[in-house]
Amino acid sequence: RANCLEGIRWHTSPSEDRPLPAAAMRFSAVAQGLLLGLGSARAQQAGTVVEEAHQATSLKHCTLTEGCTAEPAAVVLDANWRWVHDKDGYQNCFTDGEWDSSFCADGYTCATNCALEGVDTKGYENTYGIKQIEDGLEMKFMTSDGNVGSRVYLTDGKESYKMFKLKNKEFSVDVDVSTLACGLNGALYFVEMDGDGGKGKRANMAGAKFGTGYCDAQCPHDIKWMDGEANVDGAHGMCCFEMDIWEANKMATAFTPHPCNLEGAYKCKGTDCGDGATGERYMGVCDKDGCDFNAYRMGAEDFYGAGPGFTLDTTKPMTVVTQFFTTDGTDQGDLAEIRRLYVQDGKVIADANSTVPGVKGGAITDEFCSAQKKAFQDPDDHKMKGGLKKMGEALDRGMVLALSLWDDKATEMRWLDSAFPPDDSTSRLGVKRGPCDGTTNSPKYLRSHSQSATVKYTNIKYGEIGSTYAAAARRLDSILL
Repeated sequence: RANCLEGIRWHTSPSEDRPLPAAAMRFSAVAQGLLLGLGSARAQQAGTVVEEAHQATSLKHCTLTEGCTAEPAAVVLDANWRWVHDKDGYQNCFTDGEWDSSFCADGYTCATNCALEGVDTKGYENTYGIKQIEDGLEMKFMTSDGNVGSRVYLTDGKESYKMFKLKNKEFSVDVDVSTLACGLNGALYFVEMDGDGGKGKRANMAGAKFGTGYCDAQCPHDIKWMDGEANVDGAHGMCCFEMDIWEANKMATAFTPHPCNLEGAYKCKGTDCGDGATGERYMGVCDKDGCDFNAYRMGAEDFYGAGPGFTLDTTKPMTVVTQFFTTDGTDQGDLAEIRRLYVQDGKVIADANSTVPGVKGGAITDEFCSAQKKAFQDPDDHKMKGGLKKMGEALDRGMVLALSLWDDKATEMRWLDSAFPPDDSTSRLGVKRGPCDGTTNSPKYLRSHSQSATVKYTNIKYGEIGSTYAAAARRLDSILL
């Protein structure tokens, strides 16, 4: 979410401008009977109406000498999407963006009165549009039950999030964004959430098993549960390091590091949140703009797009490889460069080189970032927050993988695929982010014209640099590296 307004994910959960999915509000006589046993449920503990069923997915760890080995992995739905009800019955604690004051007079009282519910396999697919497919998952933009967008996290196959430590390593994933129109974003990224989802903090008894603990560099205020309390007044945000691996539709894409002045998940209030509405965007603890590499924005307008006229054709799947190089080529060195490669039709394709005057290269380095900020006349908050060295420290500590599909009520995703800021002249360097004109980017338009849109994430791999994508592909087109 480089160079965008804060809070742009507010509408992606059931907290804004849409009803709770109908399936989450319907219960059979049997289920209502089960609710009689909820009286002992503590705050943020899963209710017993629906047994949680994480959806298995593919994950492989790779080395240059041994190849790739499968590891247990599954995805879990974010807590913001889940049904929250009173612990002694089945009345909603949260409906249409509002907390029920009879249960939620304050954050801690709310947490002690309300229970977080599980989602079964049928619910994942039918209610939330999250479907297991071969070697991965498919996420639908909308479902017939009224859900819009979703976000899941990769677990270790049990009750903790998988913690990735990627410095001096690479990460790869196959993506299919062929149905994602202007204004949509299939986003796959890492955030420094607690591995247990904050379980045990205050009243949080649900933890990672039920998708709690989200944070990102935008310090979002729409997170329902923060450190074991409900965010009933929306005054707090949840901040942490963020590494955007893949933010894309079929028209534009970007990858972006967002360093912060902290470690782990942080519950912010006031200036620390860096809220743009209060004029404090660059005074917060995290770099909200980040240092983005968007080929279109960097002048390579024919690199990525739908059709054979582009170097990368988004009408077909592709493998996205992200490499994290250190200063000395060891795990102990500082992060020095983030490099992107693609594999499509058996060819390895290096990312485009910048053609922006004064900005050289086709990878993210501190030098690239500072040159880009200067050329685009943007504040260099990336440098102020410690740059790649700090980002590397977060990668050392371990980060959680989030996978999502969403639209954007605040900025209509123009920061990704259109002109942004929309009031600026497109003659100013950096304003043009993609070829979309913005007329079809609004959630209102997308929700009436792109209901069937999906994104597919498959074949997730991580390991030594050069180990996660096909050797045959490397040999086929090594000249492009």
